[in-house]
Amino acid sequence: MHYTYHESPIGPLLLAERDGNLTTIHFPLDGKRSDPKPGWTQADAPFDDVREQLDGYFAGRRRQFELPLAPAGTTFQRKVLEALQAIPYGETRSYKEVAAAIGKPRAVRAVGAANGRNPIPIIIPCHRVIGSDGSLTGFGGGLAAKRALLALEQDAGLFS
Repeated sequence: MHYTYHESPIGPLLLAERDGNLTTIHFPLDGKRSDPKPGWTQADAPFDDVREQLDGYFAGRRRQFELPLAPAGTTFQRKVLEALQAIPYGETRSYKEVAAAIGKPRAVRAVGAANGRNPIPIIIPCHRVIGSDGSLTGFGGGLAAKRALLALEQDAGLFS
């Protein structure tokens, strides 16, 4: 597994990949870089496309990512991640709507748990999932980062 850091408007992101597939994006913790897992090897070159696309996203020039992904998770979790990728840029869905989209309308809490375990946030847009009442709910990068990402998608170029 290779890793690198990428400076972003929401802090330093830890990126990880295996065999050319992005597997991980970790947000900073308390403003500090997340640590790589033991055994990961630092390398910058495998992440050129990821960096370019993330920079384009933060500048408001990119609405969709075209990267090979390999998110870990159960079959159910991967179904949720696929549903998240279908949420259009600038739009949101409730956990209830995501549960219905995967054919499990009663699995709202399980959808919330799967959303929270998303290993590749931003690229797989878990920030676009909100409470049924329109409230922002938990986010691995913190609610400030979630607000910023949603605001970016409403006003492209917010960080440029």
